[in-house]
Amino acid sequence: MVGNSVFTVPNLLSFIRLLGVPVFLYLVLVPEDHRVTDLIAIAVLVGSGISDYLDGFLARRWNQVSRLGQLLDPSADALYMISTLYALAMREIIPWWFAIALIAREVFMFALLPVLRYHGYGPLPVHWLGKAATFVLMYGFPLLLLSVQPGVAGRIAGPIAWAFAIWGACLFYWAAGLYAVQAATVIREARCAARKQVSG
Repeated sequence: MVGNSVFTVPNLLSFIRLLGVPVFLYLVLVPEDHRVTDLIAIAVLVGSGISDYLDGFLARRWNQVSRLGQLLDPSADALYMISTLYALAMREIIPWWFAIALIAREVFMFALLPVLRYHGYGPLPVHWLGKAATFVLMYGFPLLLLSVQPGVAGRIAGPIAWAFAIWGACLFYWAAGLYAVQAATVIREARCAARKQVSG
C-alpha cells in the first residue's frame, strides 16, 4: 500500500543520498590533487549504492512505501547517474559520447513524465531491470574512478570497471525500452477509455 507519509526512514535515506551529489562533484572536480579525494568520492558512491538498496528494502519491510519515496528514489538515482557521468567525462576517465548516451536515456525517461501526467498517470513503477541496470552502473562508476589511481589497484580496476559500465549501459537501454512499451500501453488504454466515455 502506498501512503502519504513524508517523515519515514526510507525517505530520509533518499534525502541523504541527494545531499551526497554536490559532495561527490566537489571531491571529483575541485581539488587539484585527486589521490585522496577520489577515494573519498568512491566511498560516497558506494554509500549511495548501499542506501539505494536499503531505502527500498526498508520501505517494503516496514510498510513505509510512500508517494514521496516513489519520487525521491528515482530522482536520487538519476541525479547520481548524471552527476557521476559528467564528472567522469570532465576528468576524461570516460569518453563524452558514453556519458551523453547514458544521460540521453535519463532525459528520455524524464520526458515521459509530463506525457504520462497528461493522460492521468503518475510515474511508472520502477522495473527490476531498471534497478539492476542502476545497480551495475553505480558499482562500475567507483571502479572507473579507482582505475585512475596509481598502482596495482588502478590497473586491476580498469577492465573490471569497463565490463560493469558496458553491461550496465546495455541493461540501462533495455530497461528504457521496457518503460517505453509500458508507457505506450497505458497511454493507449487511457485513449481507449476516453473514446468509450465520449461514445457512451
